[in-house]
Amino acid sequence: MDIAIIVGLDIISGIASLLLISAGLAVIFGMMKIINLAHGEFLMLGAYATVLSVSAGVNIWFAMLVIAPVFVGLVGVIVERCLIQFLYGRLVDTMLATWGLSLVIVGGTTMMFGNTIVGVASPLGGFKVGQYQSSLYTPFLAVMAILLMVLVWAVMRFTRAGLIARAVMQNPDMAATLGVNPARVYMATFGAGAAMSGLAGGLLAPVAGIVPTMGAAYIAKAFITVVGGGTSILWGLITASGLFGFINQIAAFFTTPVFGEVILFVAAVVLIRMLPTGISGKFFKGRL
Repeated sequence: MDIAIIVGLDIISGIASLLLISAGLAVIFGMMKIINLAHGEFLMLGAYATVLSVSAGVNIWFAMLVIAPVFVGLVGVIVERCLIQFLYGRLVDTMLATWGLSLVIVGGTTMMFGNTIVGVASPLGGFKVGQYQSSLYTPFLAVMAILLMVLVWAVMRFTRAGLIARAVMQNPDMAATLGVNPARVYMATFGAGAAMSGLAGGLLAPVAGIVPTMGAAYIAKAFITVVGGGTSILWGLITASGLFGFINQIAAFFTTPVFGEVILFVAAVVLIRMLPTGISGKFFKGRL
């Protein structure tokens, strides 16, 4: 019974982590069709923003939940204005440009902070289940993932900004004839996706080793989750994160974390082969 609870918490942690690290990419890739290979570096910048803020005496909750997303969101706006806005509709070019951007960010961060692993202490304590011990931060990540999904759903479903963003992504020319400035919507959407990535990086800072190259550990997982989820930004992301997070944690429990990653990628390949349009393309057509 005790080990079942611990395994359940690990599964919840895996699903929540996938939701958090993939949400920003789901907005940028799913809505804007931008292949952002610098997504992992946006996560890394959020983590570093948290660490540096805490080192400067800022409260860790404020650093994770406010400073990290705001900082990375501003970086995203600058990147969109200086680079991405010239590449819309050119998938290969966006892939090459953001790959180069990721190298620049990693190189610049390495020059400033070196390759030493840094981190912050978890703001929450732990608890024991029988002879096993777990962290209260695990259910906190799950709560934050749920709140983020609810926020995205509410904004996209009920607000004027969400309606305009969806309209521009579907038909920018028609939206422009109705008085909407597509360029501003693209900028705001890319900035929002970057901010969500920064939030994920900040939230993962207490449980991950922070180093300039840490983004490489997340980018592949984020892409297979978004691609596996399909065109439905919200329901596709939730179902793909739930499926892949469950597979990864169960496989890691019965084998090793390394084999768990391998089995995760094999499962993703099989899923995409069976469902080329993703989970939402088969089961959630027309859903947000």
